[in-house]
Amino acid sequence: MERTSQLGIALAVLGGVIAFMGLFPGVIGLDQAQGVGLFQMTVILLGFCLLILGAATFVQLNYYAGRKHTLGQEIALRLSMTGLIISIVSGYADILGIGSHPPFGEQRPLLGSVQVVGLVGGFVIASVGIILFALLGQSDHDEPNQTT
Repeated sequence: MERTSQLGIALAVLGGVIAFMGLFPGVIGLDQAQGVGLFQMTVILLGFCLLILGAATFVQLNYYAGRKHTLGQEIALRLSMTGLIISIVSGYADILGIGSHPPFGEQRPLLGSVQVVGLVGGFVIASVGIILFALLGQSDHDEPNQTT
């Protein structure tokens, strides 16, 4: 049991480190260019996804191992995945051509303020989903009363 919950912690920490490296590439010695490219956005989003996946794995294996999910937990997981989708679409908006600063020729796409709001907002929604997943599970004390 301890080993499997450590997997969730390791995934979350790895995701946080990868997201940090994507947000601040100068930390690992890479040159910072103007704008945010496809690879940098992919690294940021991969880090966010691993962070949320690791948190969900940790909560599931540490608190609710061997138990079925409640309806509230199922909704919370779907909320979390929806937040990640919002972050992904917001992050790739300019690259996909639906953003306000699409790339022209050699110019790199710019990460605009609306995209940043979508990126951070989606991550916050995903984080709230994980918190709800942890809080809405059935604990040992919530056993239904059985009348015979």
